[in-house]
Amino acid sequence: QGAPGHGQGAPPAVPQYGYGYPQAPAPPAQPYGNEGYAPPQQQGPGHQPPQQQHPGAPQHSTPPGGAQFGQGGAPVSAPGNWIAVVAPDREYFMAMMNRSGPEAAGLNLPAYSPEQQLPLNGGQITIGRRRHSTGEAPDIDLGRQPEDPGVSHQHALLVQQPDGVWAVVDQDSTNGTTVNGGEEPIQPFVPVPLRDGDRVHVGAWTTITVRRG
Repeated sequence: QGAPGHGQGAPPAVPQYGYGYPQAPAPPAQPYGNEGYAPPQQQGPGHQPPQQQHPGAPQHSTPPGGAQFGQGGAPVSAPGNWIAVVAPDREYFMAMMNRSGPEAAGLNLPAYSPEQQLPLNGGQITIGRRRHSTGEAPDIDLGRQPEDPGVSHQHALLVQQPDGVWAVVDQDSTNGTTVNGGEEPIQPFVPVPLRDGDRVHVGAWTTITVRRG
């Protein structure tokens, strides 16, 4: 049983999710932060990039739509570099404990965990926990001490959009991903655009804040 809620009133009418519970069915995808947002459309299998049509022609750095791309087709950061600030979050930890199962009873917020800052570049940042059997580690590795046990090995991605902003994509993680203190997890595999200062919550206590430098 979790601790009393924060003045929410009647208990929830649906099974809770959280640490120790299966992830709740995700709600229908809803736009976030930009009502006109739609996930980028995938090119069909027959599509050929312009630069491949004429191998001897100069390479163009500005594809249709105006987005700047670097070598390998990865989006280049929009003006003002983005960073991710990773740190334990007491408020998120308490909210997660309130909606978690008995397996969470032994969890404790780390007494000391220095804030980490990671520049966002390369078009995609992986979030998760390293696999000790293979040594494979994500870009934001929450398997280091103090390890966040509520994070899946492949938990979520931060993906740069064609307009240069970043979005978070949950990878069907066990305990889900929430944004800005939301109570419901975002829908797996659906990009949720992020604005400067937005907070991504994963695991038992980790918050990743994205900031534009």
